[in-house]
Amino acid sequence: MTSNELTLDRLTSRQEPSEIKYNSSTEIPESKYDYDQFQPRALQAFRMALAIKGTCHNLYLSGDPNLGRSYFAREYFQLRAAKQETPPDQLYLHNFSQQDHPISVSLPAGRGKEFKNAMSEVVSQIKEQLPTWFEREPHVKALEQISRTFQDEREDLFTNMEGLAKERGFSLEIDDHGGLTLIPLVEGRILNDDEFERLDPDVRKSLRNAADDLLAEVTTILRRISKTEEGFRKDERKLHQDSAKELLKDLLSPLHENFNEFDRIKEYLGELEEELLDNIELFMPKEPQAASPIPGLQLPEASPVEELFSRFEVNLLVDNSKTEGAPVVMADHPTLFNLLGSIERESEMGALYTDFTLIRAGAIHKANHGYLIVYADDILTTPSSWEGLLRALRTGQAKIEDPGDGEHIRTKTIEPEPIPLDLTVILIGSEETYEILLYNDERFGKYFKLKAHMQLSAKRNEDNVERFVRVLGKIIDDSKLLPFERNSLARIVDYSSRLAEDQKKLSLRIPLIKEMMVEASALAKLDDKESVDLPALEEAISMKDFRSNLYEDEYMNEYDREVIKVETSGQGIGVANGLSVTMFGDYEFGLPHRISCTIGVGHGGILDLEREARMGGPIHTKGMMIIKSYLVGLFAQDKPIVLTGSLCFEQSYAGIEGDSASGAELAALLSGLSGVPIKFDYAFTGAVSQSGTIMAIGGVSRKIEGFFEVCRRRGLNGKQGVIIPADNVLNLMLRNEVVQAVENGEFHIYPVKTIEEAIFILTGMEAGVKGEDGKFPEGTLYRKADERLAELAKLASLAECKK
Repeated sequence: MTSNELTLDRLTSRQEPSEIKYNSSTEIPESKYDYDQFQPRALQAFRMALAIKGTCHNLYLSGDPNLGRSYFAREYFQLRAAKQETPPDQLYLHNFSQQDHPISVSLPAGRGKEFKNAMSEVVSQIKEQLPTWFEREPHVKALEQISRTFQDEREDLFTNMEGLAKERGFSLEIDDHGGLTLIPLVEGRILNDDEFERLDPDVRKSLRNAADDLLAEVTTILRRISKTEEGFRKDERKLHQDSAKELLKDLLSPLHENFNEFDRIKEYLGELEEELLDNIELFMPKEPQAASPIPGLQLPEASPVEELFSRFEVNLLVDNSKTEGAPVVMADHPTLFNLLGSIERESEMGALYTDFTLIRAGAIHKANHGYLIVYADDILTTPSSWEGLLRALRTGQAKIEDPGDGEHIRTKTIEPEPIPLDLTVILIGSEETYEILLYNDERFGKYFKLKAHMQLSAKRNEDNVERFVRVLGKIIDDSKLLPFERNSLARIVDYSSRLAEDQKKLSLRIPLIKEMMVEASALAKLDDKESVDLPALEEAISMKDFRSNLYEDEYMNEYDREVIKVETSGQGIGVANGLSVTMFGDYEFGLPHRISCTIGVGHGGILDLEREARMGGPIHTKGMMIIKSYLVGLFAQDKPIVLTGSLCFEQSYAGIEGDSASGAELAALLSGLSGVPIKFDYAFTGAVSQSGTIMAIGGVSRKIEGFFEVCRRRGLNGKQGVIIPADNVLNLMLRNEVVQAVENGEFHIYPVKTIEEAIFILTGMEAGVKGEDGKFPEGTLYRKADERLAELAKLASLAECKK
């Protein structure tokens, strides 16, 4: 090893199994609140959401996918909500005064279902007993007495009317339809029409006048008969109502006793009784319906009684009888109807109708007085749902509206009474979505005042490792996995740090860790193991990578066949091995690339071929500009830099973005200028600053492993290795085979802080430092490069003079 080569203990972080307190996951105590401590910002926002009631302090849970956002929020609020007061049941009842405006009633949890069942039983009793109630002997006798009195009065009036007619010389006849006919009497005999016409005209006139006078008096008597009949009907109706009141009082008394403390129920029961009494005639015996005039066709029998009793149904909109504490509702599919409720319709005889029994609850009704969890991406794909939610939060009411058949044509519908809203909405989304909503919808900031930002990782210290292991234990218990042995638990801790790409951190992407654990448990079961040991876990990790690394394997085959030209031994001028990281789906891997440059006489400067071909991104272009600035600061203090040249990623057919290869590009350029060859045994990754500092980059472990794999396939020669920024040493979480190769002296990792350190490793020549005379020392790379630049400037000047 060279003096600055990394030692084994710095290549990765190893959790000692002996530091895990538990021999097996079966010994891990139950974990409830351990994960909460990993998310202090989210935890603080959650506590505020629990403490502040109302519809304005709702919460936005911001975080990347695979952080277990919904599980975290649901578990946190379910545990705390279980200790809160259970919300009331919500009912919709018929409005007897305005039937298109159903009334909403709140009852304590469980009482709504109790009321619905009690009402159903009472209505069944009324339906069964009320028609037969009027057949009781006391009622029948009272009705006969009223009828007899009425008949006596009616007969007396008819007798008086007939006597009056006979006294005036007329006969009074009444047909079956109640029509009256006055016929003159002459000498006690009834005259027919012919006889009447043969009478003397004066006699006929006299008879007509007498008949008109008599008709006026008879009409007066008929009015008295009509009033008598009207009085009879009123008396009969009052008798039925008074009699029915006795039954209704008896049947409704249990409801009054059990629900007397609720004013709206008390008022409703009173109106229900009045509705029954107003429609008491529906319970009187009816004549059978006439048969259909068309043979074989039976017309549907009208059922006003059923229609009446349908008004007495109870729509239990929200039943909290089995709810413990405040509800926590996850709106997985927040369409307009699923979120805000709906008014359904049914078809009858080809027509659509609706009533209060067809009102359906939405997620906000079920979550009322509790917590509603919804994904931002889901609700924002349905603008009407988002607008409806904000409207509900603004008004503090859950109003169920019927969208009708369009903006201009509406069918008859109902307008249920709005329900007071008191809930906290937890909106889950990314940071990008949060910023879009914050800057483009002013209502968002008004109603989502709490932000809970989830972090991707936590510090890897003793306390957090212990807490992390308890979280693993909860995953094992909840998922019913095989027990994990101590070695396996320690390996998962290291796996978490690899996901975090940091030796001092633990990744909080719990769902990804859970996936791997589930697969390891399945493999152990397939091998008839009673627990998940280290080989089963390693196999699960390896198989997970294998299922996703098809493209990486194809690239490696291209390196093996030397279709992709990357040398791993030898040396060359103006050529360096750079490293990149590639992502296919969720699988990331590193690949080496040959970076080459050309240098010549001219004034064209250094061309970035990726930029010229429009294949380089803005960050890559910035990296190239920094390289030029570095050269100016280093070599252009006593002369201009006059040259023409180019830099490129060879065999790059896709876009290039990022500045992690700018260090390798600068090394290739300096090699081309100085004529000092670079050793191909090394690959170099790192961003360079204008002062020559090598800065941290991403994906360092994957990049090292990518170059190592190419070298391993070709055969390790003991000289190969990778140069990385010193700031990235903590990000190293290398695979076992790489660590083993370093331990065997077959592969090497060099951390550097400056480009000069990297140049020395790549070329074996000191870069050099300017002396007091402004010159670089003889035999240094920078001296050679400086002299070459001076020569290029002179040649360019001579060429200009010749023109």
